[in-house]
Amino acid sequence: MDRNSIFGLLIIGAILIGYTYLTKPSEEEIKAINTRDSIARVDRLHNEEVEAARLEGLKAQYAEVKEDTVAMKESYGAFAGAVNQQEEFITLENKLVKLTLNTKGGRISNVQLKKFQTHDSLPLLLWAEKNSKFGLTFYSENKPMNTQDLFFVEANGADAVDATSSEKGVSMRLMVGDDKYIEYKYTLAPDSYMVDFTVNLVGMQDVISRNSNFVTFNWQEDIPGQEKGRKFENQYTALYYKFFEDAVESLSAAGEKEEDLATKVKWIGFKQQFFSSVLIADEAFKGVKLKSSTMDETSRVLKNFSAEISLPYQGNKIETYPMQFYFGPNKFKTLRKYGKDIQLESMVNLGWGIFGWINRYFVIEIFNFLERFISNYGIIILILTIIIKLLLAPLTYKSYMSTAKMKVLKPQIDAINEKIPKDKAMERQQATMALYKKAGVNPMGGCLPMLVQFPFLIALFRFFPASFELRQQSFLWAKDLSSYDSIMTLPWNIPWYGDHVSLFCLLMAGTNLVYTSMNGQMQSSQQMPGMKYMMYLMPVMFLGWFNNYASGLSYYYFIATLFTVLQTIAIRKFMVDDDKVLAMLEANKKKPVKKSKFQQRLEEAAKQRGKK
Repeated sequence: MDRNSIFGLLIIGAILIGYTYLTKPSEEEIKAINTRDSIARVDRLHNEEVEAARLEGLKAQYAEVKEDTVAMKESYGAFAGAVNQQEEFITLENKLVKLTLNTKGGRISNVQLKKFQTHDSLPLLLWAEKNSKFGLTFYSENKPMNTQDLFFVEANGADAVDATSSEKGVSMRLMVGDDKYIEYKYTLAPDSYMVDFTVNLVGMQDVISRNSNFVTFNWQEDIPGQEKGRKFENQYTALYYKFFEDAVESLSAAGEKEEDLATKVKWIGFKQQFFSSVLIADEAFKGVKLKSSTMDETSRVLKNFSAEISLPYQGNKIETYPMQFYFGPNKFKTLRKYGKDIQLESMVNLGWGIFGWINRYFVIEIFNFLERFISNYGIIILILTIIIKLLLAPLTYKSYMSTAKMKVLKPQIDAINEKIPKDKAMERQQATMALYKKAGVNPMGGCLPMLVQFPFLIALFRFFPASFELRQQSFLWAKDLSSYDSIMTLPWNIPWYGDHVSLFCLLMAGTNLVYTSMNGQMQSSQQMPGMKYMMYLMPVMFLGWFNNYASGLSYYYFIATLFTVLQTIAIRKFMVDDDKVLAMLEANKKKPVKKSKFQQRLEEAAKQRGKK
């Protein structure tokens, strides 16, 4: 190297040394750098610890999930993938019914009847998820399975009933594999209370235990109170069922009752007072176990109904069980429309025998006819009452005439009783009957007309509480003709009476007292000992019997009795005169007594015995 190079290197070195000296950090800066480095070193160590903990946590979580998966696999077998999913709700509705379906269980969650409300103006839920059970039970891999605990998915594709967004149909599937599933199909027709419900088992022959001969469909509901007056509503809430091609029966409406039906059953109905949920078989259910339980009076629930239905299982690739649900009102005309061939209308209790015939073929027909022209049901009941009373007027007149004849003969009966001592009761009776026969009076003549009218009284006793048409229909002070009317709430509950005062019941009892008094003037206390006071006691007893009954019934009895009172006054004033009746009976005495053929045969037989 020459001198210039060495000199240049020295200058560069001096510059570097000078620069280093001039730019070196101060003691404060050195301390800050050391502090920053320490913090960075601590953060790095903390992050390493956190990451290590996270990895340990993931390992533990994975182990736990793996353990749960193994446990779930052991518990649910092929259905383990249908557990612990998110619930989703699907709505299926028309103008009448709104169904809410839940993917958990693939079941009907709620049933709302859109045109009706409860007595306190709430939406009328015929079926609520929290108060019901719905699903199939069967054995798989020797373990009991219940579809209510498993999650379904909506079915998409050409083989589904309809897309989920459709207003008419929904298909829900519990998937086990690509071609293995349990399917519930729901189809709701426009403007209909009927829901088609089909259960399909597809590819389940290797999933459901091979030794199974049936799967069980479980349906259970808590029946809530929908109407005013728990006790009365409870009487008309019952579990009904119809035998295949046979009669409709029901479990006892009170207490707890079970029935194990080996005979084929066409349908099962969970009936409330005015609404029903009915499960109808396409053909017939071949094994059914039913149970009805009455809840405590403090419970909001009236009763609990349950049905266990055995569906035959043959292990085929596809097993299909078509059914239908009816969710709707217990209106006689509506039930007959939807189930005329299967007697759904038999759930409306109109009475047995002749009482039911009167309601079906007379009262309901008149009621339905008047509905076309009159919207006020109080007026309809009034007109119905007048029609019935006019039809029975000839019998009423005949009954009054019989009573009038007995009345005018009373002095002659009293004379016989004075003439013949009390210890000769048989002789008294013979003399009295001879007088009746000679005067042409039948002492039982007033009973037959009353017996003819009696079926109408009983028939209408059944009709009004069961008449859906009267539900929540107001008239005068009565807000609901299907339940009791109340003009006063009492501060306490009176046994056999209640905690309120029904004005229609009071009016009915009052008119019955008036009618009883009028009849008492026509009757002979000696002919009917003790009956006079019993007749006065009956209207008083009506207060306890009818205070909690349908106000429409009390209103009908009030109008009917009032009409009878007016009829009696009119007959007494314008049609029957006691003097004329007595003159007619005296004229009858002068006529020869006609003997019946039976009496002639008896007398002839007596003569023959006398000759021997």
